[in-house]
Amino acid sequence: MNSTAPTADTTAQIADRLRHLPMPVLLFIAARVKTLGLSLAPVAVGTWLAAQSGDWNVAVMVAAMVAAASIQIGTNLWNDAADGGRGTDGPDRLGPPRMTGLGLLDAALVRRAAMAAFATAALFGLWLTMIGGWPVILIGLVSLALGYFYSMGAYPLSHSPLGEALVIAFFGVVAVGGTVYLHGQQITGDVLMIGIITGLPAAAVLLINNHRDRDLDQIAGRRTLAIVIGQGATRGLYGFFLMAALLGGVLISASNIAGFLPFVPVTVLAFILVAGMMKTPVSAGLNRLIAGTVGFQILLLFAIVLARYF
Repeated sequence: MNSTAPTADTTAQIADRLRHLPMPVLLFIAARVKTLGLSLAPVAVGTWLAAQSGDWNVAVMVAAMVAAASIQIGTNLWNDAADGGRGTDGPDRLGPPRMTGLGLLDAALVRRAAMAAFATAALFGLWLTMIGGWPVILIGLVSLALGYFYSMGAYPLSHSPLGEALVIAFFGVVAVGGTVYLHGQQITGDVLMIGIITGLPAAAVLLINNHRDRDLDQIAGRRTLAIVIGQGATRGLYGFFLMAALLGGVLISASNIAGFLPFVPVTVLAFILVAGMMKTPVSAGLNRLIAGTVGFQILLLFAIVLARYF
């Protein structure tokens, strides 16, 4: 293995610092709130697309955002509890600290918090079903099931190579298209394309996580996409995700030379991130690329919006 794991002393120091925090703060950390842009961005861009097509409703947007964020929080909490219970998020973990794995939160407590998040999503989802009908029920049930089975069951989805594809589908196409539908607008090819563009950077975030954790995941018997295709192909796939999203954004929104201008900073950031992925060894150093990739998604969506006004 070529990973550089953190030392036991470093892990102990992190756990010692966190141990003095109150339980709600520890749950907040376990929920990985810093990545919620991945679930909020598709709702925001879907609302913008609906407004461009005719009309939008602020209550629908807020309810969809709360439901989407709650599903992501519930999934993150359940994953924290499940992997901590299995011992796969132990002291040698290279990623951000996991509360259950460090022994700072009881797994049962974290699972109850996850169920509360899922219940919140279901509550807001029920209101949205009165607007969207059975398609919203179907999307909600499938999303909740994926949130649960991502970490649970005999064959958790987080242990399989399907994670990135599911992220593109549900954090991209379904989230953007479903939001447009809830606002009463038609789901067009343009909507589906922007859904894919939105989902690709989100999948790249998961790919970074799986690439970073490949050694411990392999020991635990996981078969994530990063493990299946190998290190070189994983780095190449990360670059493909970002460049495909960037190219798609340009093609779908830049109709003249001026329309390319908003994509200049996005292009620069994409090359910086891809270069970072290529040169950074499998280590905790990959963590800095996660925030950058989330930022890339947001900046790209802003560029798509701006380019359409040139």
